[in-house]
Amino acid sequence: MALMITDDCINCAVCEPECPNLAIYEGVDIYEIDPHLCTECVGHFDEPQCQMVCPVDCIPVNPEHQESPQQLQEKYNYLTGKSS
Repeated sequence: MALMITDDCINCAVCEPECPNLAIYEGVDIYEIDPHLCTECVGHFDEPQCQMVCPVDCIPVNPEHQESPQQLQEKYNYLTGKSS
């Protein structure tokens, strides 16, 4: 499951530098998460770092991009060039 940023985002930008996959970027109105790059920090950390630092709790799981922990690990392996 990739994460997403909701309209509750206050554009504080604390999430962007925390993303190890560079999946978070400044969108037109709010920050956004590229679901093809988001691994929920699987492979990097035990918990999604963006969620940990978000002061308004606006980063839930994206219901349109459901992925299992195994799929997230495979995505991490692909993005980092590591074998599974």
